[in-house]
Amino acid sequence: MAQTKKKRRRKHRGTQGGRIDTRPARGRPRSRADAQNRARSRTKKKSGPRVPDPPSWMSALKKSTIATVLFIGLLSLFGQNPLVALVSGLVIGVFFYLPGVYLLDRFMYQRHLRKEAQKRQEREAQRTGARQPEG
Repeated sequence: MAQTKKKRRRKHRGTQGGRIDTRPARGRPRSRADAQNRARSRTKKKSGPRVPDPPSWMSALKKSTIATVLFIGLLSLFGQNPLVALVSGLVIGVFFYLPGVYLLDRFMYQRHLRKEAQKRQEREAQRTGARQPEG
């Protein structure tokens, strides 16, 4: 005998307890555009290229504090008197690490800005160069 009821096309997402799953359907995409969007989102990097923060003394202080603590621990590990290790670690941390970390951050940030400016100039040259007639 022929079946009169139409079969349902999609699976019901509810459970016997009445809860409805909120996960997206993992079946086939409905259209080609959906399939392309799904493929793009799967292959796209989530974070993108890393952009350095502008240099600041506060970030340099945090980084040099970590380096100073590690340096003091290393001096203590090699048998240095704890008081001497603390004083020498703080002196080296304040007078060498702190300005060095700030200068390194500033160098990295300025290098990033130079690269971005160079990319912008290249794009501008390509854009304006393509519009000029050859002759």
